[in-house]
Amino acid sequence: MKLAPTPLLPQGYAVPASRWDDPAARLRRLLDREPFVFAPGVYDPHGAELAMYFGFPAVYFSGYSFAIGHLGTTDMDLYTGSEIADAARRTVSAMRKFQLTMALGDPEKGVAPKHLEIPPVLVDMDAGYGNLFNVQRATEAYVSAGVAAAHLEDQVTPKRCGHIAGKALIGAEEMVGKLRMARAVADDLGRTDFVIVARTDGVSAVDAPEAARGLDLAIERALRYLDSGVPDLVWCEFPTSDRGPTERFATEVRRRFPEARFAFNWSSSFKWFNDPSPITFAELGELGYRFVFITLAAQHAMSYEFSKLLQGLRAEEQDAYVALQRREWQVGDDIPTRSHHLFTGVPYHQAMGAVMGASRLGARYDEKLGEKAV
Repeated sequence: MKLAPTPLLPQGYAVPASRWDDPAARLRRLLDREPFVFAPGVYDPHGAELAMYFGFPAVYFSGYSFAIGHLGTTDMDLYTGSEIADAARRTVSAMRKFQLTMALGDPEKGVAPKHLEIPPVLVDMDAGYGNLFNVQRATEAYVSAGVAAAHLEDQVTPKRCGHIAGKALIGAEEMVGKLRMARAVADDLGRTDFVIVARTDGVSAVDAPEAARGLDLAIERALRYLDSGVPDLVWCEFPTSDRGPTERFATEVRRRFPEARFAFNWSSSFKWFNDPSPITFAELGELGYRFVFITLAAQHAMSYEFSKLLQGLRAEEQDAYVALQRREWQVGDDIPTRSHHLFTGVPYHQAMGAVMGASRLGARYDEKLGEKAV
């Protein structure tokens, strides 16, 4: 890993030089080089920072998770494009800051610097929040937010989660127009590497202009989108975890487009634990599914663990939180959030406060309390 200095760190500290790479160009290199790129699904900066800490090559910013985490509602176009674009912007900004705080460590406590790459972010653009001119506005916001990629789906507006009944499709020609607009906006802004993913909900749509239905419609739609020359990846939303449709879709599309690449939602909607042989990430990569993600990974993990803590607090009161801390601080386990001060960059802010000459910042204002109590 090549390191480079930055004026946002004290002298003698450095960050990975990839900090200044175009994230879309980096994502393209990953797609070219790796058998597949896996991205955990997050909905806020905190989850993205954790994915970054543990070295995941990319991050998926989930629309459904965003709806749950920020509005407490479902995935039926109930948030606006500007809301999720701003959340994505804050997430990218947070990871850039997190890279700085980890690159400093905590000099006062002997915590060594940790050099983290910033993973490129793919963001849900739903159906573009309207017609192709809404897509124009949304794409400009996404590109300006510093994300690497976005996916656009062929549902009518307002859309709904691909695993909620009642989906209807716009015409394929309208979808192609939206894809072309997204590409044109990114190119106009000088982000020619911006990655565009075309998603089709043709497999389970109940209404579409075509006579074909089911997987045949999804394959037809994928071919038409690839014919436009715009999508870098195609995503077919499947209604079940069955291998057959996943394999057939890839095979049929690659008959005409042998180099076609796909995205795959290893969906939280499926009860994978009931599948006797769940398809693996590696198997998906061999089929051409080069970008693999779990949309609601962070949401389900947070909800499960917090539910367990709340149940414990109801039954055991303070003892439940003591038990949580014991697990957090278990020797040998790498839980970066157990010191929320370190994770959020208090040492960085103190150090840079001293460097910049800010009042009431710097080590001389540290209370120096005992480690056992703090």
